[in-house]
Amino acid sequence: MKRKSSLIAQQMSLHRRSRLLLALMSLALGIAIISQATLMAEAVQRIFVEKASFASVVMLLGILLAVMALRTLLSYGNGKVGLHMAAQAKTHMRAKVLQNLTHASMSSTLHGQTGGKVSVALDAVDEADSYFSQYMPRMMEAAIIPILILVVAFTQHANTGWILLCTAPFIPLFMILVGLQTKNKSEEKYAQLAEFSGTFLDSLQGLVTLKIFGRADRQHKEIERSSLGYRDTTMGILKIAFTNTFMLESIVMLGIGIVALELAIQLLVFKALTFHTAFLVLLLVPEFYSLLKNTGTAFHSGRTSMGAIRKVEQMLTDTNTTSAQSDGEKVAHNNKSENTDVMAGAQLEPSSSTEHPVLTPMPPSIDLMDTHFRYAPDSFELEAKKISIKPGEHIAIVGKSGSGKTTLLHLISGLLKPTSGEVLVNGRPLFTYDEAAWFEQVSYITQHPYIFAGTLAENIAIGSGANISRADIEQAAEEAGLSAVTAQLQQGLDTYVGEGGRGLSGGEKQRLALARAFLKRPAIILFDEPTVGLDVHTERILQRSIASLTQTATMITVAHRLYTIQQADSILFMENGALIDSGSHAELLDRLPQYAEMVHIQQKGGLT
Repeated sequence: MKRKSSLIAQQMSLHRRSRLLLALMSLALGIAIISQATLMAEAVQRIFVEKASFASVVMLLGILLAVMALRTLLSYGNGKVGLHMAAQAKTHMRAKVLQNLTHASMSSTLHGQTGGKVSVALDAVDEADSYFSQYMPRMMEAAIIPILILVVAFTQHANTGWILLCTAPFIPLFMILVGLQTKNKSEEKYAQLAEFSGTFLDSLQGLVTLKIFGRADRQHKEIERSSLGYRDTTMGILKIAFTNTFMLESIVMLGIGIVALELAIQLLVFKALTFHTAFLVLLLVPEFYSLLKNTGTAFHSGRTSMGAIRKVEQMLTDTNTTSAQSDGEKVAHNNKSENTDVMAGAQLEPSSSTEHPVLTPMPPSIDLMDTHFRYAPDSFELEAKKISIKPGEHIAIVGKSGSGKTTLLHLISGLLKPTSGEVLVNGRPLFTYDEAAWFEQVSYITQHPYIFAGTLAENIAIGSGANISRADIEQAAEEAGLSAVTAQLQQGLDTYVGEGGRGLSGGEKQRLALARAFLKRPAIILFDEPTVGLDVHTERILQRSIASLTQTATMITVAHRLYTIQQADSILFMENGALIDSGSHAELLDRLPQYAEMVHIQQKGGLT
C-alpha cells in the first residue's frame, strides 16, 4: 500500500489558488518596495542635492505616497490570504480529526487518554495557524522579493550585490539549524501537553475516588510534575526563539554595516558613485535583510506549527493503521471463509472481498473457535476452546473475580479482537462484518453505564437511530421502569442531568441504560453484572424489564445472582482465564465441583 501524502502536503494541494495569489501579490509587493526606494532616492536627490523647489517635486511625492499606500495594501492582502488559508486549514484538520475519531474502530477508540485526544483536536490544530498565516506568506515573499532586490543591486552597484549574495546564505542556514531543533522541541511540547491534559482530565473525573482513597495529594504532585514538564519544554522553545532573534539581528546589522562602509568608501574616497545610486542601494539593503529576518522569525513559528501538525498527523496515522489492519483481516477472513460458506450453504448473502456480508438472520448464532486473547506478553490470557450460542439463547457467564468473564464478553461483543482463533457470527468471522452494522444490533449494559450531560430524553435517544418520536422515547422509558422516576420530577423526561449521570442513583442509571436498549430493540444484549449493588426492590424492577427486553433477543450476561444463573439456557464457567465447562444449572451441579461450591456459598449467604 502506498504511503499517503503528509497532512501539510494535503493542505497545500487544497490551497493552490491561494498560493498563486500569494505569489502574484508578493511579486507586486517586491516591485512596490523597489519603486518606493527609487522614488524616495529621487525625491531626496532633487530636494537636498539639486535644491529643487517644492512645487517641482509635488507630483513625485504624490506618486511616492501612492506607492507607499499600495505597498501597505499588498502587505495587508498577503496577511489576509495567509489568515484565510489558516482558517480553512484548521477547519479541515479539525473536521478530519473529529471524523477520524468518530469513524475509528472500537478497539482503537479504547486506546489512549481522552484528555490527550482533546488536546490534539483543540490545541495542536490551533497551533497550526502560524504555518499558514505567517510562515507561508513570509516564505513566498522571501522566494521572490530578495531576488528582485538583488537584481537591482547588481545593476546599480555590483559590489553591494556580491556582499548581499555572500552574507544572505548565513540567515537561511541558521534558520534551518534552529528550525530542526525547534521542530523536535515542539513535538516534545505537544507530547507533554497531551500527557498533562490526559492526567488532568483523568484526575478531575476520578476526584471523588482519589479523595476517598487518600490519593488526592499524590495525584496533585503528578499533575504538578506533568505541568512543570510542559512549562520546561515551552521555555526551551522560547529560549531557542530568543537565540534565533539575537543571531538574526547580529547577522543583519553586520551585513548592513559592511554595505554601508563599502558605499561610503566608493562615494567619498573613490568618488565612483553618485549620491542617488548610493542612497537607493542603502534604502534597499535594509529591506533585503529585513525580509530575510522576518522570514527567519516566521520560519521558527512555522517549525513550531509543524511539530503540532505532526502530532495531528500521528494520531490520524495511528487510527488509520488500526483500521487498515482491521480491513485487511476482514478481506483475509472473507477469502478464507468463501469456500466454507459455499459448501455449508450459509444463510448470508454472498459478498465480494470489498463488501461486507449482510447480518441476517437476527438474532444470529455465535461461535467461538479455539479463541485466545492476551492483553500483553506475560500478562493475563483467556482461552476458550469452543463456545456455541444459538439464536435467542440466554447465556450466563460465571466464575470468580479475575477469571476472564468481562474479557470473554468483550470478545463476543467485538470490542476486543482475539489474539488467535475466531469469533463466528452466522458462520462468518465477526470482523468481516461492517462494524457500524454490527453494533446497531448490539446493546451492552455495564454496571456503570455512561450518562451524558443533557436531558433524560436526550440520553435515551442516544440508543437509537434517526426518525424517533417523543412517544417512542416515552414508551421505552415506561418499559424500562423509568416512568415511575420521571413522574416524580417536575420536568419529567426533560429533566437535565449532569455529566456522568450526576443527580441519578445507580438504579436510575441502569433503568436509563435499559430504556436506550428498549428504544433500539437489539438482537444481542450483553449485560456485565447490571444489578450488582442495587437494592432488592430496584433489582426486581430491572429483572422484569430485562426479561421483557430479551424475549426476542440473544442475551449474554456476566452473572452472580443465583436467580439469573438458574434462568439461563446455558452457563459458561470461567476459571483463571479458561472456559472449564458449560451446560445447564443442573448439569454443572452434577459434574463440576467448583460450580457446586459457588452455588452452595450463594445459597448459604442468601444471594438468590
